[in-house]
Amino acid sequence: MERFVVTFARGFGSGGKEIASILAKDLGIHCYENRILTLASQLSGLDEKLFQEVNEKVRKNGGFSSFMKGLPRARNYIARNEKFVSDDRLFEYQCEIIKSLADQESCVIVGKCADYVLRDRQNVVSVYIEAPRAFCVQRTMEHMGVTEDVAHATISQTDKFRADYYAYYTHGNYWTNPVNYDMTLNSEKVGIKDCVKVIEQYLMIKGFITADDIKVKGE
Repeated sequence: MERFVVTFARGFGSGGKEIASILAKDLGIHCYENRILTLASQLSGLDEKLFQEVNEKVRKNGGFSSFMKGLPRARNYIARNEKFVSDDRLFEYQCEIIKSLADQESCVIVGKCADYVLRDRQNVVSVYIEAPRAFCVQRTMEHMGVTEDVAHATISQTDKFRADYYAYYTHGNYWTNPVNYDMTLNSEKVGIKDCVKVIEQYLMIKGFITADDIKVKGE
């Protein structure tokens, strides 16, 4: 199996992380999301909390924290939604980790502008997962145990953080631009498991894997 990387961008609640995890398991490769923050912390010698604070967020005056005060809290989910923060050096450490992973192994990387960081490499497949708001709201309510209002607010604000982060570090590109990706999939219409199958088929078309890779690794 030739070395390759699959990057995932995803709307909140769309199931993108789940699709990425299933794909990685099927292929017997690692799936990296927040573990990149741990590796970046180890590389830099800086506290991992610093990387968590800028995880797919950019600095901005004001922020989301005041807005969230008016919403009911549930299962401490708001801990991930702090005010905008940014540190270009921390992002550079993350980029070093992403490039190093791509140099060393086949893997799946979720978020972190990985499609942009690896844009000049021929062995990268970039995927964007999205779904209608109602589908994302329902999944968020089920997975996080929150009310419908809180689910709507979480989706809106998290997606805004991700969009602003992407625009900042890609110098004005926009996160949902289909030109950024090899494919964009609607997880409600296609289905979570079938999204995985579609991506696997594309990897076979590109010559990165064979049917045997899926069958053997998935057992």
